[in-house]
Amino acid sequence: MAFTVLPLTSAAASTAATTDPSVISGEPGGAIVRRSVLPGGVRVLTEAMPGQRSATIGFWIGVGSRDEAEGQHGSTHFLEHLLFKGTKRRTALEIASAFDEVGGESNAATAKESTCYYARVLDTDLAMAIDVITDMITGAVLDPEELEQERDVILEEIAMDSDDPTDVAHEKFVAAVLGSHPLGRPIGGTPETIMAVPRAAVWEHYQRYYRPDELVITAAGGLDHDDVCARLLSALRSAGWELRDDVVSAQRRPISPAAIASTPGLQVVKREVEQANIIMGCPSIVATDSRRFVMSVLNAVLGGGMSSRLFQEIREKRGLVYSTYSFSSAYADAGYFGMYAGCTPAKVGQVIGLLTHELDRLAADGITEAELLKAVGQLSGGIVLALEDTGSRMSRLGRSELVSGEFLDIDETLERIKAVTVADVQLLAQELAAAPRTITVVGPFEETETFGLS
Repeated sequence: MAFTVLPLTSAAASTAATTDPSVISGEPGGAIVRRSVLPGGVRVLTEAMPGQRSATIGFWIGVGSRDEAEGQHGSTHFLEHLLFKGTKRRTALEIASAFDEVGGESNAATAKESTCYYARVLDTDLAMAIDVITDMITGAVLDPEELEQERDVILEEIAMDSDDPTDVAHEKFVAAVLGSHPLGRPIGGTPETIMAVPRAAVWEHYQRYYRPDELVITAAGGLDHDDVCARLLSALRSAGWELRDDVVSAQRRPISPAAIASTPGLQVVKREVEQANIIMGCPSIVATDSRRFVMSVLNAVLGGGMSSRLFQEIREKRGLVYSTYSFSSAYADAGYFGMYAGCTPAKVGQVIGLLTHELDRLAADGITEAELLKAVGQLSGGIVLALEDTGSRMSRLGRSELVSGEFLDIDETLERIKAVTVADVQLLAQELAAAPRTITVVGPFEETETFGLS
């Protein structure tokens, strides 16, 4: 069994009682996180969780919609669909049946910077999951007839999203905030790009990125790291992939913030709906920014739950909305922050004024110590509860490998959240409040509507 050990950076010293150099961290409850690199540059990270009778495994390609070349837009999402449609060894039905027969689950997710094919199965069926997903990753045929059929399915998916005014508001907002940056494009493509992209372009995208050095496998649950590595190595070699010892893993994305040419101001999207959807926000911090924990606290206080400022002020005190919240998304070289509210069309101007006021008030006055303690408790509980699930732990490993190269165990993550101060939150709020704001409104309005804004 030939694989080398190149551990991730770990912010906390390992508590595992072992000298194994592949061990990154020992987690509470006896879970052990390990990382190895197989020949060909294939990276494998696992978290063995004692007592778990299930396991979740994900095959990640560090490529998303932002990486599509001109003429290939929509290819990443197309591949997510097509890899389930058959390989040289299996039909689409055989792929689906393999998981149904054991009560397992399989799916995939396309994002702006990665694609993940994953499955959750009993620990005794993990070998099957490795074999099937390896086959999908390495042996996709992209049958022309299946591709054309799936083209129609994806167009239906886009049409479904277009019928949801909340989805439309978010897509239009992101496009305006990130401007011409590739991250501003919709993940699934547009009807025009999906109709236009030929099989040759999708095949080229597949051949370029679905390679050993781009592949990251993460797994969590009832498993043995060495066994997972051995089975993966065998499956990849049987599939015909060339796994040379001299190949190194693909580099992570550059993390320097990009210059973002956003479109501040008001944009109105006409939809004949009963409720208007409003999003206000601006460009924000990148995924590796040390202030990401400050951003989490800020969002918790401003719009992270029923006791948040937005919810209390706009819904509870004034009864203007049913739903309101704040959010942020961060990527390698760009990010954005926003506040959402849904209200009747006649109240849009008033709600926009309140969103503006709450952000400005946060910047001017900061938060209280009581709000900070509540936010820290809310975030800490949410993190711990989420990581009770093997799927969440599998995803955490994938993000650590692809985004930062640093693994934070639960205790270290909680410590970083607890280290946030009221001054930290106010400084970040001041930066957000000073940025030019984009306001997106989707509702039964003409595009020239101003809502009384100057």
